[in-house]
Amino acid sequence: MTKISPEIEEDVQAESLLSVSADVSFSSNCFPKYKLGPENQIVEESKEDSKGLSLKEVVEKETVQLSEQHKRLSVRDLASKFDKNLTAAAKLADEAKLRDVASLEGHVLLKKLRDALEALRGRMAGRTKEDVEKAISLVEALAVKLTQNEGELIQEKFEVKKLANFLKQASEDAKKLVNQEKSFACAEIESARAVVQRFGEALEEEEKNSPKSKTQDVERLVDEIQEARRIKRLHQPSKVMDMEHELLALRTQIREKSVLSLKIQKELAMNKRAEENKSCLYVFDGSEALGSHLRIRPRSDTAPSLSKCSIQWYRVSLDGSQKEIISGASKLAYAPEPLDVGRVLQADILSNGQKITVTSAGPIESAAGLGSYVETLLRKSSSEFNVVISQMNGQDYSSHSNHCFNVGKLRIKLCRGWITKSREIYHTSMQLCGVRGDGNAAAKSLFWQARKGLSYVLTFESEKERNAAIMIARKHALDCNNC
Repeated sequence: MTKISPEIEEDVQAESLLSVSADVSFSSNCFPKYKLGPENQIVEESKEDSKGLSLKEVVEKETVQLSEQHKRLSVRDLASKFDKNLTAAAKLADEAKLRDVASLEGHVLLKKLRDALEALRGRMAGRTKEDVEKAISLVEALAVKLTQNEGELIQEKFEVKKLANFLKQASEDAKKLVNQEKSFACAEIESARAVVQRFGEALEEEEKNSPKSKTQDVERLVDEIQEARRIKRLHQPSKVMDMEHELLALRTQIREKSVLSLKIQKELAMNKRAEENKSCLYVFDGSEALGSHLRIRPRSDTAPSLSKCSIQWYRVSLDGSQKEIISGASKLAYAPEPLDVGRVLQADILSNGQKITVTSAGPIESAAGLGSYVETLLRKSSSEFNVVISQMNGQDYSSHSNHCFNVGKLRIKLCRGWITKSREIYHTSMQLCGVRGDGNAAAKSLFWQARKGLSYVLTFESEKERNAAIMIARKHALDCNNC
């Protein structure tokens, strides 16, 4: 081992003392303690703070409490809280400045210490030199650690500055809100005072005018009583009752006469059409009511064959002023639909350039109980009917399974279980009417064109359900401004 003379030790100690001059101030009275952590990293030993939480932790704690209780605080309390936190943030900024100074002093101290050790290493040899080199590496590690701490300090300083700006802006907003609420409160107080003042003036005015108004009301009531007594003397009760009974009797007679007149007019029209039909070569066969099936048949064997004639059906008003063509009705048979109720059906037959007109004996009558059945269904949001698809797009449908025909307020849907075959809202291109055919099931079937290129012929379980479905669909379509 190499020994060092006392003179050299004294010189080294003197140089070390001279290298650390008095122009460096320390942030604490003791040097921090370090230890080797994982992967041989130098870690500063934590010291328990006997003075409690730091100023930054106090500010963060109060900020969390403020965010949790902001719903229960008033505007004025919120403003005072922001002011307190703003002051705390300012103190935290001052503390960060002091830490910057301490960090700068630490860098100066480490640099001078490293220079002193470098100078000492050149004079030492052997194991003492190794100790000096180890101390130099420890000082360099401390410098790196100090640099890392400075980076963290800069980040904390940025966050503190951001928090201070946020609290400052929030404090200003709270003050503005307090002033605004104060002005609103003052305005409401002034408005309430004005309302109270107006009510007081109105009450005073009413108290002044109440005696006059009571006197006027009493005089008016006296005049009305006197007028009623005069009318009572002029009209005795017995005469008034007799006149009322006579009026009721006259109204009843007029109503009966009008009903009888309408009935006679219908009978005259029916007789007139019957006379015309007697001379006609053809006649309608079937009941003239909903749910029936009208068919044109020849009256005699001399009539031309209907297979060589062209036919067109019409619906005509009772007075004959309106005549409407029934689209698609150009066959021998026709099943009346709800739109034909109250009108006369007419068929024009063209044979060899000669036109022959056949007219029903009277207007088409509604089916019994159909009106109440439709009213019951209209109370629901939608009505469902069991149907069978006879044709689809003009072709016979192979499957004869049951389907559900749902008529809603906004759309019509045809489905089988969970499978929806068609669902369309009401629009102008949709068509829904009775089937224009001469089959036996025409009175139970309807034609539905959901959209262009998609049409169905649906057969219902009864004539009543078929007519109800047509009436409900047309009612909903009119409600949606569609015809």
